[in-house]
Amino acid sequence: MIANLVQLASEEEQNPLVPPGPELLVGTIAFAIVFFFFWKKLLPNINKVLEERRAAIEGGIEEAEAMKVEAQSVLEQYKAQLAEARHEAARLRQEAQEQGAALIAEMRAEGQRQREEIVAAGHAQIDADRKAASSALRQDVGKLATDLAGKLVGESLEDHARQSRVIDRFLDELEEKAEATR
Repeated sequence: MIANLVQLASEEEQNPLVPPGPELLVGTIAFAIVFFFFWKKLLPNINKVLEERRAAIEGGIEEAEAMKVEAQSVLEQYKAQLAEARHEAARLRQEAQEQGAALIAEMRAEGQRQREEIVAAGHAQIDADRKAASSALRQDVGKLATDLAGKLVGESLEDHARQSRVIDRFLDELEEKAEATR
């Protein structure tokens, strides 16, 4: 056996990089079979998956662009609505201020009217009280004057008609003197 090995080694020196002929042939056939299998079965499936992935990515990019445009549109619409709401709020605030000013003016006018009514009622009450006091004073002064005159004259001046005329005439003269001095 050793002899066989030595004989083989001495017969021909082989290059270690070049395989023997039968192995080269079997390797080439196996490579062709594997290459044919990859080329017919796997390569179309891989290309199909890659094409689907490329289409999905492109569709995603287009969808993202469309969503970006839509988001920009919604943002502009939101900004417009916000500006409109601010404008409406400013208008309502101005309207409320105007209504408040009108209400204040109305309440002032009502207060002025009520004050004038109260003052007029007070003047009317004062006039009524003055007239009542004047009337009561006339009666009291008349009675006192009649009593005094009766004591001075020594007679009773009980005749009411005459007594009333004398008192009225006396008080009228006093009023005329008072008005003349004013």
